[in-house]
Amino acid sequence: MPRVFISDNLQAPGIDLLRSAGIEMDNRPGLKDAALREALQAADGVIVRSATHLTAALLENPGKLRAIVRAGVGVDNIDVAAATRKGIVVMNTPGGNTVSTAEHTIAMMMALARHLPAADASTHQGKWERGGKFVGTQLAGKTLGIIGLGRIGREVARRASGLDMKVIGFDPFMAPDRASQLGIESALDLDRLLPACDFLTVHTPLTEETRDLIDARRLAAMKPGARVLNCARGGIINEGALAQALQSGHIAGAALDVFVQEPPTDNPLLKLPNVIVTPHLGASTIEAQESVAREAAQLLIDFLTRGVVQFAVNMAAVDRTELEELRLYVDLAHRLGLLHAQMCHGTIRRAELSYRGEIARRSTRLVTAAFAAGLLEYRLAQDVNIVNAELLARERGIEIVEQTNPKKGDFSTLLRVDVVTDKKTYTASGTLFGNQFLRLVQLGPFHLDAFLDGIMVLFTHRDVPGLIGFIGTIFGKHKVNIAQMTVGRQQAGGDAIAVLNLDNQPPDEALQEVSAHPQISSLSLVKLPRAGEMPTWFG
Repeated sequence: MPRVFISDNLQAPGIDLLRSAGIEMDNRPGLKDAALREALQAADGVIVRSATHLTAALLENPGKLRAIVRAGVGVDNIDVAAATRKGIVVMNTPGGNTVSTAEHTIAMMMALARHLPAADASTHQGKWERGGKFVGTQLAGKTLGIIGLGRIGREVARRASGLDMKVIGFDPFMAPDRASQLGIESALDLDRLLPACDFLTVHTPLTEETRDLIDARRLAAMKPGARVLNCARGGIINEGALAQALQSGHIAGAALDVFVQEPPTDNPLLKLPNVIVTPHLGASTIEAQESVAREAAQLLIDFLTRGVVQFAVNMAAVDRTELEELRLYVDLAHRLGLLHAQMCHGTIRRAELSYRGEIARRSTRLVTAAFAAGLLEYRLAQDVNIVNAELLARERGIEIVEQTNPKKGDFSTLLRVDVVTDKKTYTASGTLFGNQFLRLVQLGPFHLDAFLDGIMVLFTHRDVPGLIGFIGTIFGKHKVNIAQMTVGRQQAGGDAIAVLNLDNQPPDEALQEVSAHPQISSLSLVKLPRAGEMPTWFG
């Protein structure tokens, strides 16, 4: 009989579900240190919330532990890489708190618009201040800007539309026609979204790309008197910049459920009268807690009794032998996805993968999922993997199609990917060289032979004398070593493309100096994994 350890408080519906499935339970929330380690080693699966921190040290000797389920969305309290190395599946419950968080966002927006917390406090003090500082603004007819159109962002949009608000959304992976179907006007970029907003709410994960996404410059771009909300993750809106914008009066008010440091201490936002704060209550409803409890229990039941893997953040639901055979193809596709994500501009609408030769005889669906994971993970949450990548792409209106041709062409195996955006189509092709090397052999109409790893600089230019020396001089001045270089061209003196593989990342000043050359028309900095480094979800 499988055994499940419940390390944090889990609502009764989850307990009942496990019991009815015949699962043996060790329900002892709050264990620490040696007792926690022993309970983990004795269990086949564990359910955690946010209180238990599963560190690499705890997972170093996991015993018979095979699965971890986080009853919630974030897995920051789980060392996913350590779990992966030990062959432990990590799953979460992404849908359980969607409605509650969306409702909390709407409640915060209403409270912000009508000064409800301050008016409540004043009335409790025996005052009756009907006018003046408590005169609010109605939501009907106002414009709500939403950054991030995932599950929660879409639910917020649906509710705001019901309040007669105009909704404008920005999500690099949500096609405008898909947004339109949801009643959302799509903004091409933040510079167009921000000046149009009366209210702004963020619903993205916290990644290196979204940290301080709304900074002083972007707050200044908003219309005077606008209001901002954050019920997602602390750090997406720069707290210092927000405090200054509120103090100056440019931003009329803010409603915050999350902070960089929780609980916040010595935070200037807590001292401002035009700020409403709550202690990370987005998912704190009876219904949300019961929903994630049921989801968590069902995930473990399905895994332990039938071997089914859902909502995994670190592995794919495929046979491990098959995955090992596809290792190089998966790596190639993943890198091409990362390359496209950093190279292309505009809203992605479609990705067309063409398999030719040996790769066409393999499980192309798995390889396609690896490409989708690379394409999405650059801007989305770090738990994008070959299990959920295609679903996330579909939710954002990105069509992914495959074509296969087992006949060999110029290469024994070739993967070509055309990514179509609202601006242009980007093409990149890769192949395998020998038994372990990956090569980039096409960019746009140009054929070349470049290493597909590490730090890369890609630039289009006119094929003129002296250009390569110019670039080498600039990078040398900035102590940047060029490891490899390859150029693709169609004719001498015409348009060309170059790929530089660098030993270290060039500073912005170096890239600006290179871009300033009159014969260089575009430049992209691309960061790929080191050679041989597989994505964490591969195991």
